[in-house]
Amino acid sequence: MNPIAKRRLGRTDVHVTQFGFGAAPLGDLFTRVPDEQAMAVQQAAWDAGVRYFDTAPWYGRGQSEHRTGRFLYTKPRDEFVLSTKVGRVLKAPRRAGAFDTGFWAGGLYFDHVFDYSYDGVMRSFEDSLQRLGMNRIDLAIIHDLDFRHHIHAEKVSAYMAQLATGGWRALEELRDAGVIRGIGCGINELGMIPRFLDLFDLDFFLIALRYTLAEQDTLTRELPYCSERNVGVVIGGVFNSGILASGAVPGAKYNYDNATPEQMELVRRLDTVCRRHGVTMAAAALQFPLGHDCVASVIPGAVAPEQIAANLRHFSHPIPDDLWAELKHEKLLREDAPLRFSDGSHPG
Repeated sequence: MNPIAKRRLGRTDVHVTQFGFGAAPLGDLFTRVPDEQAMAVQQAAWDAGVRYFDTAPWYGRGQSEHRTGRFLYTKPRDEFVLSTKVGRVLKAPRRAGAFDTGFWAGGLYFDHVFDYSYDGVMRSFEDSLQRLGMNRIDLAIIHDLDFRHHIHAEKVSAYMAQLATGGWRALEELRDAGVIRGIGCGINELGMIPRFLDLFDLDFFLIALRYTLAEQDTLTRELPYCSERNVGVVIGGVFNSGILASGAVPGAKYNYDNATPEQMELVRRLDTVCRRHGVTMAAAALQFPLGHDCVASVIPGAVAPEQIAANLRHFSHPIPDDLWAELKHEKLLREDAPLRFSDGSHPG
């Protein structure tokens, strides 16, 4: 696949490179990234023709947005697409001396509150403009309104109501004013896409972890619903937090946690089939989601220029049709998973 070829994102007029840059690692996700290295990895992506960059206030509690903005403000604004997220408002910590950064190995020392109200979304958006040094953002994404982050059904329902009665109006006003060009929603778990589409006229979803070489349960209900509504999809977490790139090595992460023995075995089987066809598992993982018509881009993260170069090689590596056929025969891919064959054909 050509990483810098562009695809239209759902019903929007936004066209993104089908290989994008996910900036979560620039917030010191699991490991610290020096400022110079953060600039170098973005420059490597830019030099390769990547023109879609995704960040969020949550990534390093503001650090990823600062770093993404410092890099992109020197570039011609009409040459790239930028997305960030709403739903969290960053605030100075109450007890700075006892600050816990969580799984961010570094980042900035800010607390956060979830706020999907009109004022909360507007505050989040304006804060992002300041951190990014931009006066407009192409795509605004509702972030982490799910059970993974809020646990209780009552809390999820309360935040959904807050969004429906306030935050959504803010997003529509921003879109109508041309300050954003599309409204999306970030999804990490099954069941939320239909729930959102029943309430909101979204342009696209950013699906993290749930449509990958290792997981395709979104094909049952979520992705068909997107197809029916002409809703676009961006795929984040294409390596399921790393294991589809690293392989089943000790300490491998699967969906942000240490991989279980069952997950390690699944990855070993995937890797074995890929190797049999002369393909790295990372190449198959990067290219697989783009077989679906709704998917416009995959946005793997990186912490070093060498990782950008490696991912681009994987993305461009030819994948024999027999590899996909064997993965389906071995029940490692769902039979209904859409594929794009090496001759450019797109069988069901």
